[in-house]
Amino acid sequence: MRVTVNSEDCVGSGQCALTLPEIFDQDDLTGRVVLLSDQPPAGLQAAVAEAASRCPVQAITTT
Repeated sequence: MRVTVNSEDCVGSGQCALTLPEIFDQDDLTGRVVLLSDQPPAGLQAAVAEAASRCPVQAITTT
């Protein structure tokens, strides 16, 4: 799985960082998503998909 984020679309709701802080963080100044790993380990892939689904503006995509 590869994860990408569009920080320009991000509205800073923080759902991704709350769901999976191992992969997502928020910029201290803008509140926008910061991707910590674009290739999460297999054991976190379901949680990444959950975090992506919680994004209110679909700023997170997985392939």
